[in-house]
Amino acid sequence: MNKTPLVSIIIDNYNYGRFLRAAIDSARQQTYTHTEVIVVDDGSTDDSAAIIREYGNAITAILKANGGQASAFNEGFKVSRGEIIIFLDADDTLLPTAIEQVVNAFDSPEVAKVHWPMWRIDGAGRRSGGVVPAHPLAEGDLREGLVHHGPAFCCGTAYGAPTSGNAWSRRFLNQVFPLPEADFRTGGVDFYLFVLAPVYGPIRRLTEPQGFYRVHGSNDTLKSIEPYLQTYFGWFGHAWQALYEHLSVAGVPVDITIWKRDSWFHRIYLSLQEIDAAVPPAARFILVDENYWGTGDLVAGRRCIPFPEQDGQYWGAPADDAAAIREIERQRGNGAATVVFAWPSFWWLDHYRELHQFLRTQYPCMLENDRLIIFNLQPA
Repeated sequence: MNKTPLVSIIIDNYNYGRFLRAAIDSARQQTYTHTEVIVVDDGSTDDSAAIIREYGNAITAILKANGGQASAFNEGFKVSRGEIIIFLDADDTLLPTAIEQVVNAFDSPEVAKVHWPMWRIDGAGRRSGGVVPAHPLAEGDLREGLVHHGPAFCCGTAYGAPTSGNAWSRRFLNQVFPLPEADFRTGGVDFYLFVLAPVYGPIRRLTEPQGFYRVHGSNDTLKSIEPYLQTYFGWFGHAWQALYEHLSVAGVPVDITIWKRDSWFHRIYLSLQEIDAAVPPAARFILVDENYWGTGDLVAGRRCIPFPEQDGQYWGAPADDAAAIREIERQRGNGAATVVFAWPSFWWLDHYRELHQFLRTQYPCMLENDRLIIFNLQPA
């Protein structure tokens, strides 16, 4: 990759005319100027086409019939020329220095992807608290973990930023495009690419947010995972087959029998059944998962409280044991019936040893396995 690579920013849009100008302007107003902006409108029925025409030759416009997310990505990639590709959702925006930071992070021709967190904003563009994802992103050579755990590795690690928080090398994308359009019509393209990227090179991360992820009611990424488990199972299956094929071509032997065992979504599915059995139907419960599950307010039909919580949001790890215990007691006083530790946060019980001892001595343990540990906070 040369020192000043061309960067293609491909904006996929479907009926997001109310946000589209902000996305296009953020792509065009980068401090790194060796870019091209491609806007793919996937058959919108709002004023998106008129907005796109306003930019004239300043952008490359593709107005196509509705075909879904993978179809829009394919059309944009087909006309792109950049060595680095960013797929920017039309309801998100980039910070002005984002591309400059991305180019600096592609410090080797072997790098397959650079990713970064994004500030969370509401429909009006106001910062609504925290970053997405809330946990640090992974980096380095991740292929060994992928070989051992399959597609689940990309969910079970701090691996994925939102679609707009990723930059891909053309060298990698050439290996996987065109995307299977029927399989990823309504989403899942980012997961598919997450799974395959480590096969073709190391991952780099930017620690500071480089854009804004908009949560406005029409997008589903941060809503409850439950209604979408079957969709995710479908994505997992397609990614499983593709990963097996790409590793086979690369001459990497794998044991796929363990991949389903380690599947993030299958473990969540079993966990939801266990929560349904252990937590009373109308009860509120505390979920300790560091926001890895990406759930909404309702889990297994019960009101779910993040831990720690402030203004309804996950608020990061407690400062110490005393703070953790106070938060447990505060939430218990507000009606929380149980506290559920999910497997991504089991390490908290080793780190916060006084909290662990407090729970073990004060409250009965209702369930303990390799997925969940549940304590009853309202014993008879």
